[in-house]
Amino acid sequence: MERTNKDMQQIKDEWNRQGRKYATDVNAMVEFGETKGWENWKGEEPKDDRGHLGEAIFQGLKAANENNTVTQFREDFPPAHTPLVELMKEKGQSIMQLQFIDEQKIIFVTGTAYEQRQTYILNNKDILELDASINAVGKSKQNNVFAIATNNTISTTQGWEGDIIATFRLDKAKDIGITELIPFNDGLKVLLVSSDGIYIISNDNENMIHPLPDPEDDEWEPYMDMENATLSNDNKYIVVGDQAYDHRVLDHNGKEITEIGTQSAYPDFCMFSKDDKQLITNSCHFYNGITIGVATSDFENINIPAYEGGEDCITIEDGMRVYCGVSTSEFYILGDAFGYIKAVDTKGNSIWKHFLGSTITGMTISDDENTLWIGAASGMLHKLQLNKGLRDNHTIGTANHYEDFRMIFWKDEPVIKW
Repeated sequence: MERTNKDMQQIKDEWNRQGRKYATDVNAMVEFGETKGWENWKGEEPKDDRGHLGEAIFQGLKAANENNTVTQFREDFPPAHTPLVELMKEKGQSIMQLQFIDEQKIIFVTGTAYEQRQTYILNNKDILELDASINAVGKSKQNNVFAIATNNTISTTQGWEGDIIATFRLDKAKDIGITELIPFNDGLKVLLVSSDGIYIISNDNENMIHPLPDPEDDEWEPYMDMENATLSNDNKYIVVGDQAYDHRVLDHNGKEITEIGTQSAYPDFCMFSKDDKQLITNSCHFYNGITIGVATSDFENINIPAYEGGEDCITIEDGMRVYCGVSTSEFYILGDAFGYIKAVDTKGNSIWKHFLGSTITGMTISDDENTLWIGAASGMLHKLQLNKGLRDNHTIGTANHYEDFRMIFWKDEPVIKW
């Protein structure tokens, strides 16, 4: 049913009135809780009661994309997460493996490791759909090496679409869903992360470095949950972990150096600071978690017992279940299970937080650290210009970021921009 201008004006008035109030109330509650203690908050949690408008907003947004009036629609209807949750339950999908290419161009995939994936390039506002056989993309920590997995073959190139450095035909690791793909800085090896094992792939070998086989279990299999791994920026260290194992620090060949005890229930994320001086590890329990920081200068001698911490680590953040993150020259930006991204420095100081919604599933940042792209399980890809100033008064968080747009990649729907 086509809505009249009067209908849309009423929807616009309600959308904006409630949206402003909800954002204001949430921001006030969070400020109170973080400055005066959450135990002292006696008020009710704010509610966003615009769910009944979600379908009308989505149909109006689709029409705006068809009519090339998205800019005006965005001004009339600032984006929100909660009112579209019911639609997301049916249509949403994770946006993962975001990699910065250059200028305002990134590559990413939709779908989890064991779903049919689709790879896209986003160049400014233009979307290019790539070959459907691509099931993983990755980028090195330094030297601008890319890796693409397709048809049980991984190729590394010098730069996006640059000269091929190496090609690896998978054998032990064939036909498994790839959670993450990280080429080494020279392109001659690749770290392949999957729920069926974490491998170092080279032309000579496919070496499974995690989990460790149980020699007394004849039926042992490598299957894991919450598998996660990273390389240090200089590729000197590899860190691996999963739900059942503490984070293990390995050398570049996969030999274990030390273990870092989990501080919450399940190890699920790890990342190095941009200067490689610190490693952070996150462990979670349900939707909460603890992130600790460990100096990399003394890996051989550290002792960090599970749940006890100790003098060899510091608490970086004590609330987030972290799914992804990026390291900048000044701080970490972490994405969590509640839909927040949060900047925190190497000493554990909170810099800012910004709400997007759903579970944050991927992130990448431009080389000049001014533009941040964030993917979520909502099927939304957000593009933020950092510290450029707020675009509207519906924004939840303490940051000062300008959202250029959010692209919606929903199942059985055209890609649309908001």
